[in-house]
Amino acid sequence: MKAFWAKKYIFPVVLTLFVCFNAQALEYSDLTSVMTEMGYFESSKNEGTTSFRSLLIPVGGRAESLGSAYTGLCDDAGYINYNAAASCILGETQASAFHNSWIADSKMDTLVYTTRINNLGFGFQAGCLYLPFTEYNLFGERVNASYYTESNIAANISYNFLAGYDFKGLAIGATIKSAFRGVPSYTDNDTDAIKSFSGLAQSGIGIMADIGIMMQFNFLKFFASRTPNVRIGISAQNLGAAFTGLGSAKGLRLDDPLPTYFAAGLSCQFLPIITATLDIKQPVNLFAVKDYQMFSVSAGIILAFTKNFNLLLGAELKGGNPRFSSGAELQLTNARLNFNYSLDLTSSFAPINRISISAKILLGDRGRAVRQKRIDELYSKGLDYYANSQWELAIEQWEEVLKLNKRYDPAILGIESARSQIEMYERVRNSMFFEE
Repeated sequence: MKAFWAKKYIFPVVLTLFVCFNAQALEYSDLTSVMTEMGYFESSKNEGTTSFRSLLIPVGGRAESLGSAYTGLCDDAGYINYNAAASCILGETQASAFHNSWIADSKMDTLVYTTRINNLGFGFQAGCLYLPFTEYNLFGERVNASYYTESNIAANISYNFLAGYDFKGLAIGATIKSAFRGVPSYTDNDTDAIKSFSGLAQSGIGIMADIGIMMQFNFLKFFASRTPNVRIGISAQNLGAAFTGLGSAKGLRLDDPLPTYFAAGLSCQFLPIITATLDIKQPVNLFAVKDYQMFSVSAGIILAFTKNFNLLLGAELKGGNPRFSSGAELQLTNARLNFNYSLDLTSSFAPINRISISAKILLGDRGRAVRQKRIDELYSKGLDYYANSQWELAIEQWEEVLKLNKRYDPAILGIESARSQIEMYERVRNSMFFEE
């Protein structure tokens, strides 16, 4: 029986993973022909026409391991690049560092700090994409070595409205971002001397904002947990404009449009060990809506084998170009480590193997767990009083609960029920002319 089960289920899964992770051995033409036969779309003619493309590069972590299908999950510091509403529903304060080895010698490093005070969340991010820039003169001699960079900083704030025990609230958030493209100065062809600030005219700045909405609730939940098993998120990313021509004779002018897009995401945890995510993203040119690009679809799955180890798998399809990713996540006492591998066919005609790593330091929940434990104790004690017909004492306990959480629905309903019992008892006593 076990052998049959393994042949029927395990072997196909292992074979599929093997094919996906060794797809780099196939020719690109073979892969694209397969995609065409499966009925996928062609690449958009407007692809690559936006500025600050680094805003589309996954910083790493579990978001990239899930194929960037993260708009509807956003349960760690990576939310700041996917859904601005998620900071107010995170479980713990986090300080995170991400490193992504992108194409060739380009690298991307990102730092994120996020925290939450009750239903108010906020976070900050600083990131930089950098790659070597080497200039040679007419004789092939190296005369300049520097870096091309795209840096960004972001500040996020969100609030979970009407959050309670039954209704988990409607989270709404916004992130304000600014970006700077640094083009290194180049040399004079005659003297090989570096022209000061010569790269500034090609540099640029971007000012933008993200907006997000997220809801969480229980649906078809077959296990006990206070954490909702379904999340739905909607976001608008990189709404703004970019400018170039800093210090040039022509003055400051509009750059190519930013990589703006709208996204909708869903995450479902129908079993304790399996979480599935799905995203749909549609790029938009704010200055020429007709010049749209191809939408993308991504999906991911988290397999929580133990409390301390997760396996993550993901795939993204944009036109006929897929990206496959896999990650391993290790949970330590106060830290979470993620190692990710991606086979990327979206950014090059040749398969690109990429590695990213991230580390998150968990800095606690600002006493929310202790407060919840106290609420549980008071509520349970109120139930004991209620069961013994000591309704006044039960109400006292549950009123203490509401001082800690004014939207704790079981305590609200308990107080209403206890008052109804007292009122009924008074009516019965009065009708029977009962005197103590």
